[in-house]
Amino acid sequence: MTMLQNKIDFAVVLRVKRANPNGDPLNGNRPRTDYDNYGEMTDVCNKRKIRDRLLERWVAAGKKEDDGNEIFVQSDDRKEDECKSLRARAEAGLGNKLGSTQTVELACKKWLDVRAFGQLFALKGGKKARKGEESEGEGDTGISIGIRGPVTVQSGFSVAPVDIASTQITKSVSGEDTKDGKRSSDTMGTKHRVENGVYVFFGSMNPQLAQKTGFSDVDAEAIKQVLPRLFENDESSARPAGSMEVLKVIWWRHNCKAGQYSSAKVHRTLAVGPDGSIDLSSLNGLTPEVIDGF
Repeated sequence: MTMLQNKIDFAVVLRVKRANPNGDPLNGNRPRTDYDNYGEMTDVCNKRKIRDRLLERWVAAGKKEDDGNEIFVQSDDRKEDECKSLRARAEAGLGNKLGSTQTVELACKKWLDVRAFGQLFALKGGKKARKGEESEGEGDTGISIGIRGPVTVQSGFSVAPVDIASTQITKSVSGEDTKDGKRSSDTMGTKHRVENGVYVFFGSMNPQLAQKTGFSDVDAEAIKQVLPRLFENDESSARPAGSMEVLKVIWWRHNCKAGQYSSAKVHRTLAVGPDGSIDLSSLNGLTPEVIDGF
């Protein structure tokens, strides 16, 4: 496969309607907002969606273990193997090569998200033997290997302050038995949602870093294909079907590795209105591709 030859910038414009796009577990799972009440979707959240869609794409293609399109960071409720941790998946995929000088090369060849987003393999090793005990190895065998990926994804923010509605809910059945037979306190709860909001997040692909991980033009095309379908098969109680929608994907492909313009200047050419409308300013020699959401 041909390594990524051209710098790429991209943007995703999405609409949230009566849904919780990214709850904050430290704030009662309320939708994330900044101090000015602009809605926020973290970069971790956005990459989770991309990974899930790439995983579905790999499964639909027949789950070929040698095609380099597997996903390393799989969520527990969507995983396609029996591994219960990242360590187990790393050991199953790399075997006795894990921790060797070949770790980076083999991990990048096997897992698409590793060569795209990078990965930190920080795994504990065996404990050092106590005084008087025999040691199975030379001290601590833990590893810490970092891989820097060429694809960066920013946190997304709403283009206008958002209104958050909270609803008190009750369950018809108690989760625990009670002595008096009455409903327990766990039957009460609260759900939060964003009434209506348009969000945008940006990303970039760096050819120089792509050379180090083996990220190719084919890999970039795979991400491009899943971005318009980012919220398909992502339904939940907090995000009912149809409540999250990708409106537009804007794709800028530069004509060189270094890029014709900085990512900041490219991103500033996109203006998004509260109704989801977009306005693109022109940059000499760089024409964006505008893709409709699925």
